[in-house]
Amino acid sequence: MEEIILKGKKQGMLVLILTILLYIAATVGCVAGAAIGDWGVAVSIVCVIYLCFGWIPLMGLRVLKPQEALVLTLFGKYKGTLKEAGFYAVNPFCGAVNPAWKTRLNQSGDVDSGRPSMAAALAGSRSPQQDAASKRISLKIMTLNNSRQKINDCLGNPVEIGIAVMWRVVDTAKAVFNVDNYKEYLSLQCDSALRNIVRVYPYDVAQNVDTTGDGIADEGSLRGSSEVVARRIRDEIQSKVSEAGLEIIEARITYLAYAPEIAAVMLQRQQASAIIDARKMIVDGAVGMVEMALERLSENKTVELDEERKAAMVSNLLVVLCGNHDAQPVVNSGSLY
Repeated sequence: MEEIILKGKKQGMLVLILTILLYIAATVGCVAGAAIGDWGVAVSIVCVIYLCFGWIPLMGLRVLKPQEALVLTLFGKYKGTLKEAGFYAVNPFCGAVNPAWKTRLNQSGDVDSGRPSMAAALAGSRSPQQDAASKRISLKIMTLNNSRQKINDCLGNPVEIGIAVMWRVVDTAKAVFNVDNYKEYLSLQCDSALRNIVRVYPYDVAQNVDTTGDGIADEGSLRGSSEVVARRIRDEIQSKVSEAGLEIIEARITYLAYAPEIAAVMLQRQQASAIIDARKMIVDGAVGMVEMALERLSENKTVELDEERKAAMVSNLLVVLCGNHDAQPVVNSGSLY
């Protein structure tokens, strides 16, 4: 389905003024025709007929605001799309089509408050202009916040994740005619793409995990590679919604955490890993300080130590440097040996 942009239809004001003038002339003709002669009766009849059916051109008047579009069909055939802001006059028998006009998603500019609006209360007495206004397609950039999902990462750990997707309609014909409801279609594809990408990554950096598909283990993770993950999610969604005339501008991860049933265990695991890393750093530093102390004592020949005394000194220094509490030294007032 190819989009057809209707141009040269901005004659709404001219049609409105002309219709009003003709109604005034028909009213005057009815009054004056009755007072003239026999031919005045024919004029009155014509004027009365016009007064009965002259309002039909007003049904073709359409008003569009910036960043709005209106898809028009005539007896089931696609006639074109109005995209530019203005006051239009189209075929009064053309109808506006937007299968998603009643759909409410958790997104900007399209949130259902849960309370019936005045427009919904008066839905049974809609005019053609009101019906067309409700079926306008927004061309603005919108933000879709899908609900959080619980997904297993590549290691099988359940993860809760939520995304925000910035999108807009770029081809109104495809959005209306290629899919049944482009808003629901987008929401479904966001959920599917999110699951497909999250299953490839671990929550945190893990060994022997290939997240790029090149057969080489890497350090990709949901927590540490959020920009890369968001870009892959965006590309995945875009590949699915192109046929629906939608453009995905950006996708961002808005929420990421372990599922509640394993969150406490994973927190203990992270704490244990942090303690091990800290201990390793302390031991490495302590060994370096002991080596430096022995080298300085040997270079300056401050004191000559045999291997047994060196071992005792190393042990004491490691205890002091690696201990959790302040050392309480014992002063030796006797001889070295």
